[in-house]
Order: sequence, then structure tokens, then C-alpha cells
Amino acid sequence: MAFFIAINNAQLAYRLQGPPDAPLIITLHGGRGFGNHASDFRAYSPLSRDHLRILSFDYRGHGQSSRTAPYTFQQLVDDIEGMRQHFAGPDTPCIICGGSFGGFLALQYAIQHPQNVSHLILRGTAASHHHEDAAIATLQTRLHRAPGLSVSMLRTKIFGSFDSDREFQLVMHAAAPLYSERFDPDAALQSNLKTVFNAESHNALYATPEKHFDYRSQLGNITARTLVLVGEKDWICPPAQSEIIAAGIPDAKLVVVKGANHGVHLEQNERVLAEIRAFLG
Repeated sequence: MAFFIAINNAQLAYRLQGPPDAPLIITLHGGRGFGNHASDFRAYSPLSRDHLRILSFDYRGHGQSSRTAPYTFQQLVDDIEGMRQHFAGPDTPCIICGGSFGGFLALQYAIQHPQNVSHLILRGTAASHHHEDAAIATLQTRLHRAPGLSVSMLRTKIFGSFDSDREFQLVMHAAAPLYSERFDPDAALQSNLKTVFNAESHNALYATPEKHFDYRSQLGNITARTLVLVGEKDWICPPAQSEIIAAGIPDAKLVVVKGANHGVHLEQNERVLAEIRAFLG
């Protein structure tokens, strides 16, 4: 069951697990306008047994959190900082763990607040909007796996704007087979029906300047110890994007997990947790 906290005038839904005196890991979910904290909490909460404290939350305009504008990268980064200050304390750094869209936010947070991040864990993400071109190219070779999706839908809807929450829901259901190497259509349907789709927040987070985010020239300013994880078959943030991140952040470690797609933290959960445990020591 989620709890709620007021941060920067928004009500944010969250779950927290682990000893109160343990180092805090803040997980940042993927999905602009449709993601939520549930899958990240399921994937990473076992780390609470390793004397770590896991905090997963829904961004404003996502999941169970309030639909409180504005929806910008900067506002979400400010909310992350609010969560850190509340749960870790004003002077205590935390571990940031972001995947996909959450990885974009994790990078911006680590660049803006280097003193507040001891370790940075990135999963299936990218340092710039140029990953969209790579995803479009990949989709052209995998359209047979998602016959209800088109390149136009990816380019103008998923990477653009939706006319309604219902259109958003239908397009993402069509795209669902691309995200996992072991696709379960029954589970995908149930997941889609449970998901909150907010076209307003999605569209705002794909509007200019968010649409053209690019952290590549600032990666060298990140001081946190960094682990970069990516599935070998990741279609929307292909491994080449993680290679760019790992090459740009000083002493970053890159792990490419064979046979896994975008949801590598779920598909290969034990492997991912083992890598994180080794990384955190």
C-alpha cells in the first residue's frame, strides 16, 4: 500500500522499506506520463535485506500522485531533492537508481546535485534525445513483434503527443511486446488495465525543451560512483546509449546483460541485484 507525502505542493505516492538508519536508495521509474513506482519497488526492495533503505515514488502527474503541474524535468528533479531531504536529511547523500525516463532524471539530478549522490545506478537509459532515432531504427527491424504498432505511432505519439488518455493507453498496449524478451500477453493486458495514463503530463514532458534534452557534454561533471546496466536487446534505449554514458562518466562501470530487453531489472532480477550488491560493496 502506498503512502503520500506533500512535496513542492504536490501529493506524491511512495513506498519505503528497510532499516531507518540504512543508506537511502531512491528509485526513479520509467515512463513519461504512464510509469509508476510499483515495478521498481518490486525489483529493488529485496535490497532492504542488505541494510539498505528503498524509497520508490510516483512523479507528479503519474500513477497515484496528484496531477499537479508543472510537468518539467526540472520540477521532477526538484521533487527528487525534496524526497531526499525529507527521508535522508538535508546533509546526507543518497543512492540514485533510475531507469529509462527515470535515468534521464537521475542524470540531471546527479549533474545538478553532485554532493547529494554517493552512488548512481542507471538502467536502460540514455544521455540525450538521440536515442529516439536509434529506437525508430530498431523498431523497423522488430515490427513483426508488435503488429499493432507503426513507426509513425512511435515517432509522433510515443515520442510526441497523444490526443487523449485512451489513445495513450491503446498505443502503449500495442507497443508492449517490444519491451520484454519473454512477453506474456495476459500479464500485459492486466498491466495495461491497471496503469494510469496521463496524456497531459506525457505531452508536457515531450514538449520543448524537454523533448531535446542532452547531457552528453556534462557527464564528466558527475562525481558519484556509477553503475550502468542495460539489456543486450533493449529496443528503446539500445546498449550503444549506455556505452555513451559509461564513456562519459569518470570510472563508470558498464554491464550489458545478455538476453534481456528494456526491463532488464525485472527479466534478470537476480543478476541485476547481484551487480548492484557488488557495486555498493
